[in-house]
Amino acid sequence: MSTTDLKRKIIEEINDLDNEDLLLEVYQLLEIENEGATLYPLSEDQISVVNESQEQVRKGKFINEADADKEIDEWLET
Repeated sequence: MSTTDLKRKIIEEINDLDNEDLLLEVYQLLEIENEGATLYPLSEDQISVVNESQEQVRKGKFINEADADKEIDEWLET
């Protein structure tokens, strides 16, 4: 499917939509893509926490989802 075909198909799908919430989501997605907007502006504290978390991941200080689920199940049993 070419880019032009894809655009046509998307426009057709949007024209058929009546779900206002979904239309708003599509609009916001397109607005972000076109403007290069930041999804969520972060405070300095939030940026600091993100940076700290990224550093922990780089150092291997994390657990995978399966291990986290196992720990949660163990906590819930006690």
